[in-house]
Amino acid sequence: MLRGPAHTIIRNSSLISNILLRKKVTMSRQIHSRRIEGLDKNIWVEFTQLAADHSVVNLGQGFPDFSPPNFLKDAFTRAVNGDFNQYTRAFGHPPLVNILAKFFGKLLEQDIEPFTEVLVTVGAYEALFCFFQALIDDEDEVIIIEPFFDCYESMARMAGGHPVYIPLHPKPESGRLMTSADWVLDPAELANKFNKRTKAIVINTPNNPLGKVFNHEELQMIADLCLKHNVLCISDEVYEWLVYDANRHVRIASLPGMWERTITVGSAGKTFSATGWKVGWAIGPKDIIRHLQTVHQNSNYHCATAAQQAVAEGFVKEFGRLGAPDSYFTNLRQELQLKRDQLAACLTSVGLKPIVPEGGYFLIVDISAVKVDLPVSTDTEEPYDYRFVKWLITNKGLVTIPVSAFYSSEHKKGFENFIRFCFVKEDSTLSKAEQILQEWKSTLLTQ
Repeated sequence: MLRGPAHTIIRNSSLISNILLRKKVTMSRQIHSRRIEGLDKNIWVEFTQLAADHSVVNLGQGFPDFSPPNFLKDAFTRAVNGDFNQYTRAFGHPPLVNILAKFFGKLLEQDIEPFTEVLVTVGAYEALFCFFQALIDDEDEVIIIEPFFDCYESMARMAGGHPVYIPLHPKPESGRLMTSADWVLDPAELANKFNKRTKAIVINTPNNPLGKVFNHEELQMIADLCLKHNVLCISDEVYEWLVYDANRHVRIASLPGMWERTITVGSAGKTFSATGWKVGWAIGPKDIIRHLQTVHQNSNYHCATAAQQAVAEGFVKEFGRLGAPDSYFTNLRQELQLKRDQLAACLTSVGLKPIVPEGGYFLIVDISAVKVDLPVSTDTEEPYDYRFVKWLITNKGLVTIPVSAFYSSEHKKGFENFIRFCFVKEDSTLSKAEQILQEWKSTLLTQ
């Protein structure tokens, strides 16, 4: 047996080899969780950065470029200058959950218990996340109506669920300007999506990106299937106050038998034009809400106190004038309907085919008649509308969003000839966009 320097060299070499081997094993181990595989790409990250890299008129991401109402900003200032800078109740600031329960209790004709049936979240986004994490288990099926806000799919997958897609089908063109009401569900197709593995269905009304407002008959069809198959419903209603023309917002939780199985999601950002405040909520029966609370307390735990106080004061003010001519909700809806009409008229005048929305922030446009010599993409699977929007940003300085981003991979191909415009902008912003489109008019269409 070796002793002395030779033995030391061999022993040290062995130790070094073992260290390197362990390091190699550690480095080769998969670092990320399987829950996030395939979910790293995000439409908002990509196109927000592209817009930031160019001098543009931004009709892409859905946020107002005008201020919230003065009464709300004043309430926030009072909250910051007052005693609302420390922690409050984790599941929702008491003044806010109280007025939300009172406000939506009236609208839903339902007695809502503020401390057990309302959860305040970091924006509507967290309310959705809490729903999926709390209620969707491995291999549960979640029905998602297309087009859909993109996080529904990723959140369902992160929870281990299996998204099942059903598209809204556009009716044949009739010669008139198409509206979002012309995009409908096939009743038989929808019924076939429900089975013993179906755990939930996601409703978004008014819909992003289409602007469709589901009517009572359509919602009753969905409700009947939920009741028949004992399925939960998450109803994303962040644009509830922005319903245009003679259309009416119907809350699916108000239909017979649906309160007991529905979580309704709302947003102060959309309600009061303050998207950066990130105050949202989930409302529903306590036996469901308590599971969302568990996720919330183990993730965000708490939302900004001053913002909650200000939103509470805003709702108190609006409760007293709900439906009146001086209501902020009434005035905002009227103003945005004019902006919608302005943008739709501009797009029509340059030869494009807008789908006029019944509600919401957005208007989608059919670009199939536009002939543009787009550069060849290095990504052979990149949809046409992605390439078109990138070209529009870099060559015309106008930001929009590709609509195929709101579809599953199995249906994406059929809807890559649409792009989404946001019209919740200052008149000056819309005028700049109109100028870009008018200057481009002569080259938009083939003769």
